[in-house]
Amino acid sequence: MPDQSAYAPTERTVPTRSRDRAAYDRATVHAILDAAYVCHLGFVRDGTPVVLPTLYGRVGERLYVHGSTGSRPLRLAGGGEPGLAVCLTVTHVDGLVLARSAFHHSINYRSVVVQGTARPVTDPDEKRTALDALVDHVVPERSRDSRPANARELAATAVLGLDLDEVSAKIRTGGPNDDPEDLPLPHWAGVVPVRQTYGSLVPADDLAPGTAVPPYLSVL
Repeated sequence: MPDQSAYAPTERTVPTRSRDRAAYDRATVHAILDAAYVCHLGFVRDGTPVVLPTLYGRVGERLYVHGSTGSRPLRLAGGGEPGLAVCLTVTHVDGLVLARSAFHHSINYRSVVVQGTARPVTDPDEKRTALDALVDHVVPERSRDSRPANARELAATAVLGLDLDEVSAKIRTGGPNDDPEDLPLPHWAGVVPVRQTYGSLVPADDLAPGTAVPPYLSVL
């Protein structure tokens, strides 16, 4: 029986280098996806590769991206079956790895690569669920604390769904991997941690006086 807690490796999801850094368990993949804000969506248009940064959201084993009904990937995906072949990536930079040699400098990171076919979401209920997920992915609980899209906005918005089938994560941690003969060199080596932080809230200029800050923003 297949391992339901992990994605099955495929020819496209097994890295050619540093295979020990690859991970396929769902918990790791979901954690990396859920902690980022922006993905990069790659596809081919007229024989030319195109990569676009965009927001996304996850509902179970499906990712959603959205855009104007006139945007390039949305139009291509809706142009016929079976959809649009894409490669979606997410990356976190966790540290700058400084080695004694220029060759061994690196970064500590967590990344996910998803291969598959993105398909237009046409069911109205799924579309609303997807749009809520996109809002809540940026700030959890926000979709319940904002006006939902009206009929005109829904008609102007297209959503693509991408199932998490061909998926892999790749992670690097730890310090530099200097060559033994370089260890005596008088150059500092180690890791500069990189962390995401949030600043103080900046209210909108036209915010009504006395509008309370929602509790979910206090935990950012």
